[in-house]
Amino acid sequence: MNILIGTILIGAAALLLWWRLPNQEWRRASYRASVDTFLFTAPRVLVALLGAGFFAELLPEDKVRALLGEDAGIAAILLAIALGPLTPGGAFVSFAIGAAAIKAGASPVATIAYITSWSLFSMTKIFAYELSFMGRQATLTRIMISLPVPFVIAALAQAL
Repeated sequence: MNILIGTILIGAAALLLWWRLPNQEWRRASYRASVDTFLFTAPRVLVALLGAGFFAELLPEDKVRALLGEDAGIAAILLAIALGPLTPGGAFVSFAIGAAAIKAGASPVATIAYITSWSLFSMTKIFAYELSFMGRQATLTRIMISLPVPFVIAALAQAL
């Protein structure tokens, strides 16, 4: 229900802002950009959701629970943090894997740690973008500063 309410509120705000654009040309351009974004994103979301469903069915639930479940304790969080950076691809892949892992018995805390770790330390993003744009020194500095973040987030998630 919360997702529906949030979607309605965001949609209403978007429509209000769209109507407040200064002229019809800007409205057409924003509409076209929205359609282009939808056409780019929709197939990827569909494939990711289907893939997550298939992936979840293929994951051995007993192994997922043993490695990433509530009973695995800190080892599950450490494993999740280690797996995050190794996940290739973008958000459609990592969030689909997270959803599949939860469905197969992974703890929410381990999944949060995994997503946080992927967000901060994705090797794909670091090698493809960050090093080339930011340079080695800035990248290493950012990584070193960010190292405790997945652990802190996992601890906060565990506390909640």
